[in-house]
Amino acid sequence: MIVVNGGSSSGKSGIVRCLQAVLAEPWLALGCDTFVDALPARMRASDEGIVFEADGGVSVGAEFRALDTAWAQGVAAMARAGARIIVDDVFLGQAASQRRWEEALDGLDVLWVGVRCESTVAAGREVARGDRPEGMAAQQAEAVHVGVRYDLEVDTTHTESLVCARAVAARVS
Repeated sequence: MIVVNGGSSSGKSGIVRCLQAVLAEPWLALGCDTFVDALPARMRASDEGIVFEADGGVSVGAEFRALDTAWAQGVAAMARAGARIIVDDVFLGQAASQRRWEEALDGLDVLWVGVRCESTVAAGREVARGDRPEGMAAQQAEAVHVGVRYDLEVDTTHTESLVCARAVAARVS
């Protein structure tokens, strides 16, 4: 298992795609976007689900948290069944988000990767993407790393995704 954490527009998805290309064995890429896309539409703007605020803030409710825990348990079950999985996540709950994954992945070999990017660069990427509320990247750039422990950190501010992916791949046993 590889768990990649970083703020919105930090370059996680690009690194994950490059990892899939450079790792010798096939790896599945699953992430928070996959999970959110799987939610019923009514939960994508609900206090019990997930709300993307106009200022870039994100809030989640109890029903979202319960499903998110089930999601993590399901991903862990696939890994226990032999799938190689790269999780692309945004630890909005900071250290508590990592603890949730640690509980789900208990007993599995996990490489924890932090993806950092200067907030101004991530904000520029956010504007170019056009699919995120303005301000999300800046709000998450540092906040998602508070209290989180990593085996490896990469910084995409001035480093291409492929270079970062190769650094991660070098740590995969």
